[in-house]
Amino acid sequence: MSEGNSLINLGDLSKPANTLIEKISEAIGGIFKPWQTRRVAKADADAEQIKAISKIEMTELEQRALQRFMYEEEKKQSNIESITCQSLPQLNEGAKPEKIEDDWITNFFDKCRLVSDEEMQGIWARILASEANTPGRFSKRTVNFMESLGKHDAQLFTKLCAFNWILGEIQPLIYDLNADIYIKNGINFSILKHLDAIGLISFESLAGYKRHGFAQKTVAVYKNAPFVLKFPKESDNEINIGKVLLTSIGKELASICAPETIAGFDQYVIEEWKKKGIDVNNITSPAKPSPNDE
Repeated sequence: MSEGNSLINLGDLSKPANTLIEKISEAIGGIFKPWQTRRVAKADADAEQIKAISKIEMTELEQRALQRFMYEEEKKQSNIESITCQSLPQLNEGAKPEKIEDDWITNFFDKCRLVSDEEMQGIWARILASEANTPGRFSKRTVNFMESLGKHDAQLFTKLCAFNWILGEIQPLIYDLNADIYIKNGINFSILKHLDAIGLISFESLAGYKRHGFAQKTVAVYKNAPFVLKFPKESDNEINIGKVLLTSIGKELASICAPETIAGFDQYVIEEWKKKGIDVNNITSPAKPSPNDE
């Protein structure tokens, strides 16, 4: 692939973007450096030499193998550049790509270089950008898991993430699978069992899960809308968080999911909490005084 066909324009990039490209180049072999021109020129010359030699010494089978190798490498290069290019606009001004470990970058591109699907490339790009913004955010284990994650599985997980709240950490709230809010939005028993089987969640269909240790007042957030939860006790309160827990891999991947907001889901969850004696108020609207406050 010649530099003129590169998907990445090294012109007016931000400092974090330039730093990320430099970091990638150092880790996987000078892919985007300005002196790529010289490397490509040499590669082109070598290719011409190979063609000349092939006419004399190489068999037809060997020529086909060489052509296949060059085509495959070009596809891998295109995938690497596309994922990198998509990650650049997602970098924060305070990103620290220079702090990403070289081994992490090498492993990352080793796993994603065969990914040509646009939607899946977008996920890989978000992982790369998030790691550059907050080095250490994504483990090698999660990157390795991504290599085996199919597009359909990614879509199912994104669908589940539409039910995520922030309760100190990301938490999908799945209560009654027979409720219309879940049925109409494509979440059911078989999907949750599948996501459990591949390692993204832990699904407990009967008893469900609870979290303990909440202060009397706690903030919960759904799609940037904060709510104040007021528990009956002054400390060590518990809350029913439903039938699903995210695994460590699931938590890391959930942090880059951007599913659409489910209309009415916030009110559904609030009603579930109120049934358990938890008072809930939207933090942007005046809280109604409770009898205990008077």
